[in-house]
Amino acid sequence: MKAFWVCFVPIFFAVDAFGVLPMFLGFTEDMESEKVHQIIYQSVITASIVALAFLAVGIAVFKLLGITIADFLVAGGILLFVISLSDLFMTEKIQRRTDPESLGAVPLGVPLITGPAVLTTSILLINDHGLMMISAAILLNISIAGMIFFFARGIHRFLGKAGAKTISKIASLLLAAIGVMMVRKGIASFITLGISG
Repeated sequence: MKAFWVCFVPIFFAVDAFGVLPMFLGFTEDMESEKVHQIIYQSVITASIVALAFLAVGIAVFKLLGITIADFLVAGGILLFVISLSDLFMTEKIQRRTDPESLGAVPLGVPLITGPAVLTTSILLINDHGLMMISAAILLNISIAGMIFFFARGIHRFLGKAGAKTISKIASLLLAAIGVMMVRKGIASFITLGISG
C-alpha cells in the first residue's frame, strides 16, 4: 500500500487539477450542464489513454535509444523543475478560444490533465514500482481530476480565486522539490555506476 501512495502523491501534484480548475470554468462557463459533462468524460478518457499509451511505448523507446533510468531521472527532474517554476511565477495561465467539440480532448485531456509533468513523473516511477502500480495511480488521479471538474463551480465558490491559486502554487512548489529529488537520484546513480565501473 505504501508503494501505491509513493506513486499517487507525485502524480497528484503533476496533474494539478486545482490549477486547471479556473481554466476549466472559463472554457465551460456558457455551456449547458449536459455539454459540460460530455467534455469532462472526453477529457478523462483522452488523458487516461494518452498516459497509458505513453507508459507502454516510452519504456520500449528508451531501450531502443539506449537511454538509462539515470539519464531520464536527470533530464526528467530538470523538466519537472522548469515546469514547476513556470507555474509558480506565471500570474495567469494562457486561456484561448477552443472548439467545444474537441475541448475535452485538447486542451483539457492533453496537455492540461496529462501533460509533460504527468508523463515524466510516471516514467520515472515505473522502474521502482512497476507498470500496474503506476497505471492505477494515474487512473485514480485522472478520475479525481474529473470529479473536481464535476463539482467545479461549488469548489471554486468555496475556495475562491485566491484559494484555488494558492493550492496550485503549493502543488507547483512540491513538484519542483520532486524534480530536484529526481536530479539528485540520477546524479547519485551516475556516481555509483562510475565507482562500480
